[in-house]
Amino acid sequence: MTTVVLVVHLLIAVTLIGVVLLQRSEGGALGIGGGGAGSLFTSRGAANVLTRTTAILAVAFFVTSVTLTVLARREHGPASVFDQVPPAGQQQQQQPPQGTGGGPSVLPNLPPANQAPQVPVGQ
Repeated sequence: MTTVVLVVHLLIAVTLIGVVLLQRSEGGALGIGGGGAGSLFTSRGAANVLTRTTAILAVAFFVTSVTLTVLARREHGPASVFDQVPPAGQQQQQQPPQGTGGGPSVLPNLPPANQAPQVPVGQ
């Protein structure tokens, strides 16, 4: 599905570039010239057709762009760091690593991070 939309998107982009280049510029460099009175497109008629074609192709370009974005979002998992963090009540407590040398562990026994420290009473 993504490949089909991508190919259509590229065809629309190339066609849009061609239609924009065909339009008459202020200097008339690449624009198609106006024909005689008996021609199919007068200069005003050609401008109207090219303007409408440009608008239609621009709308189609934006629609395929949004469609490609939605399809890409659906194919991949969550991209935010906040989506990967479990809720506060479901955090797993990590066990301190076991010493490798048979001696005591280098890390002290600390209370879990979500438990309040205990204060000795009577001192």
